[in-house]
Amino acid sequence: MKKFVAVIGEKTLNFLEEFGQISILFAEVVGFLPKVYKNRKLVLQQMEHIGVNSLPLVTVIAVFTGAVAAWQAAYQLKGVAPLSFLGTATSRAIITELGPVLTGIVIAGRVGASIAAELGSMKVTEQIEALEVMGIDPVRFLAMPRVLAASLMMPILIIFADVIAIIGAYFISNYFLNVSFTVFFDSVKRFFSFGDFSFGMLKGLVFGAVTSLLGCHIGFRTKGGAEGVGLSTIRSFVLTSAMILIFDYLLWMLAF
Repeated sequence: MKKFVAVIGEKTLNFLEEFGQISILFAEVVGFLPKVYKNRKLVLQQMEHIGVNSLPLVTVIAVFTGAVAAWQAAYQLKGVAPLSFLGTATSRAIITELGPVLTGIVIAGRVGASIAAELGSMKVTEQIEALEVMGIDPVRFLAMPRVLAASLMMPILIIFADVIAIIGAYFISNYFLNVSFTVFFDSVKRFFSFGDFSFGMLKGLVFGAVTSLLGCHIGFRTKGGAEGVGLSTIRSFVLTSAMILIFDYLLWMLAF
C-alpha cells in the first residue's frame, strides 16, 4: 500500500512539474510575440511546412471522412427522417467535430512528432546550447515561430478539410443514395450556422497551439541520444493526440 501511494504521489508531482514547465514555455512564447516581425521568415517557413506541405495528407483524410460521415448519417436517418436532411447532418458533424479533430490528430502525427524529433536532435547534439552561447534565445528562435505558425495554419487546414469532406459526402450521397445536388446543398445552406463554423475554428486554434507547444516542450527536454529522440517522437504524438481529445471535450462542455 505504501508503495502504491508513493507511486501515485511521484506521478502526481511529475505531472505538476511538467505542467508548470509547459505553462512557463507558453508564457515565454507569448512574451516573444511582439518581436514576431523580426522572425517573420522563420514563421513563414514553418507555415509552409505545417500548412502547405500537409495539404495532400489532409485531402486524403478529408475525402474519406466525408464519405464515412455520409454513410453514417444515412444509417442514422434511416426510418427516422428523410434523406433530404443528409446535407445538414453531414455538414454539421464535419464542421463542428470530424474536421477539426481528425485534422488535429493527423497534424499531431505529422507536425507535432516532427517538431519533437527536430528539436530533440538539436538538443542531444548540443545545438540548442550553441544557440544560447551565441546569445540567441531558443524559445524565440525555435519555439515561437512553430507555435505561432501552427496556431495560424491549423484553422486554415480545417477549413480546407471541411470543404473537401463535404464534397466527399455529397458524392457518396449523390451516387449511392440518390440525393441530388440541389437537395443536398440546400439542406447544408438552410441549417448552416456561423456559430458552428466559429466553434470549429476555435478548436483549430487550440489544437494547433497544443500540438506545437507539446512538440517544442518534449523536444527541448530530450535526453539519451538517438534512442531518446525516438522516444520523444512517440511521446509527442501520444500526448498530443490525447490532449486534442481532452480539449475537444472541454470545449464542448464550455460551449453548453
